[in-house]
Amino acid sequence: MKPFHLFAGLMLVLIAFGPVDLFAQGESAVPFLLISPNSRASSMGEAGAAIADDASAIYWNPAGLAYQEGKEVSITHANWLPQFHQSDLFYDFLTFKYHLESLRGTVGASVTYLSLGEFIRTGSGGPEEIGRFKSFEYAVAVGYGTKVSSSLGVGVNLRLIHSSLSPIGTEQEQGKGVATSVSFDVAALYRPSDLKLPLVGLGLEDRFSLGLNLSNMGPKIAYIDAAQADPLPTNLRLGLGYQVLKTEYNNILAAVDFNRLLVRRYAVDSTTGIAKQPDPFYKAIFTSWSDNGLKKVTVGGGIEYWYGSPKLIALRVGRFYEHPSFGGRKFWTFGAGIRYDIYGFDFSYISAPETSPLGNTLRFSLLISWGGSQE
Repeated sequence: MKPFHLFAGLMLVLIAFGPVDLFAQGESAVPFLLISPNSRASSMGEAGAAIADDASAIYWNPAGLAYQEGKEVSITHANWLPQFHQSDLFYDFLTFKYHLESLRGTVGASVTYLSLGEFIRTGSGGPEEIGRFKSFEYAVAVGYGTKVSSSLGVGVNLRLIHSSLSPIGTEQEQGKGVATSVSFDVAALYRPSDLKLPLVGLGLEDRFSLGLNLSNMGPKIAYIDAAQADPLPTNLRLGLGYQVLKTEYNNILAAVDFNRLLVRRYAVDSTTGIAKQPDPFYKAIFTSWSDNGLKKVTVGGGIEYWYGSPKLIALRVGRFYEHPSFGGRKFWTFGAGIRYDIYGFDFSYISAPETSPLGNTLRFSLLISWGGSQE
């Protein structure tokens, strides 16, 4: 067989072209953990840290669960990288939340699944097919959010990660392309009920929110052996939200997220031909900033308009930007939503250049909420 590390590299590059919230090719393993999961935030430029007010908060900001009541289940589906025209390349995200008064907070759970399709296995002696296998990755997360004050919520997630790029080993390497790891997130969400800007005296009561989520912290994931382990995509997300208009029938919400991948890799030494091992996550949180600093920050923002009392129809638009030196992804996002009784439906669309695999990416989300109201 061909060396597995070449195969894995191609797989990672393939995923890297997807609209993840900050992934420079080759920096981390399992970048599917950074794929924007739900249609609502995806249509707002992939901004959700400060407006995490539904079950998808387990991804955007688990502290958002602290402000939620009742129960909700939702599922999102997307045909991934549609420009490749591969029907077996798809992404699914299932999430659930449940408010428990006995725990003074809300618990959440999610399953993320990325199908990478079917691949042909060939022998080392030629291109003849000797078998086939399917590649996929998934993550199962549980989270909890609670209030520590009337204006501040905190949240945590625990996550099991499994990556199966190839269930078959190679002639040159001992391991297989299968690996498992764990990670955790810590987050906070500030929603002041009484806030005035100094000097100008502008009141932001129940209109402003500030979210912070440090996600995917955990041990490196090894496909071959520990010496070749890759770091998880530890990510820092800072979000701002503001209710521009708040009336009985018309509501406008603006949001923006800033993301920075906190992974520190090192270049190959020109003398020895060997690269220093990537820093562990607890060290890379600090050392990664020495690698091009703020240039690796991506920015995504958008606006959401709701009509109805209660909210009935939504229109959304957003913009995503990444520095040209580190991927250069720039695209517009659009979407809409509808709510009726306990049911909801959202969709999002990415408008990217024709040469980009992102072009025409659609996400569809269905949700059911019952038994409570959000604050």
